[in-house]
Amino acid sequence: MKAAILVFPGINRERDMARALRLISGNEPAMVWHAETSLPDGTDLVVVPGGFSYGDYLRCGAIAARAPVMDAVRDYAAEGGLVLGVCNGFQILCESGLLPGVLMRNAQLKFVCRDVHLRVERSDTPFTRGYNAGQVIRVPVAHGEGNYEADEETIKRLEGEGRVLYRYCSADGVVDESHNINGAAHSIAGLVNDKGNVLGMMPHPENHVEDIMGCTDGRGLFVGLVQHLNKAA
Repeated sequence: MKAAILVFPGINRERDMARALRLISGNEPAMVWHAETSLPDGTDLVVVPGGFSYGDYLRCGAIAARAPVMDAVRDYAAEGGLVLGVCNGFQILCESGLLPGVLMRNAQLKFVCRDVHLRVERSDTPFTRGYNAGQVIRVPVAHGEGNYEADEETIKRLEGEGRVLYRYCSADGVVDESHNINGAAHSIAGLVNDKGNVLGMMPHPENHVEDIMGCTDGRGLFVGLVQHLNKAA
């Protein structure tokens, strides 16, 4: 799997992501600076990592969404290329129009940094084939603006088309407001575009891929991507 990781001023999770991709795919990902106007030839996966692009001025991700490289990412996604945005990356994908909705301030107006549980809603996508539908995984979050919101019609469409892939839940898979850590609509933690090739999610699966971290629940996302690309090759 040949991955390209975008790098913006203020992004700080690109090395975490690169390590996870290297450990699981065996290949060194390319780092792509925000001012570039094209992606490396043969790119299989574009990753927009977490952090605080441009210091989170304006809305989170709003400035990064207008970077030159994002035109190349939009073209790549339009052709069916896989794109993964994590945390600030999710915010950037929404601001760039690659995903619907917006990420607002957490409902309690506090930064949240801890492990959370997610329920995997489907296992038949490139981003979830490493899991079973209904499986509960534990991964970290670290954000102040993870409250996903969209208009009622958009939420209805996301649900009706099965585009919500991950939801905040309890350790035994219960989805309710008591386990909704940031107030996101329908406890949405991760969703895909209408073609299913662009995923945005707030939690950080890249930080739970090694035994030394005490949990490897994030591995399934990356293993599934490798399997999907190997099958397509």
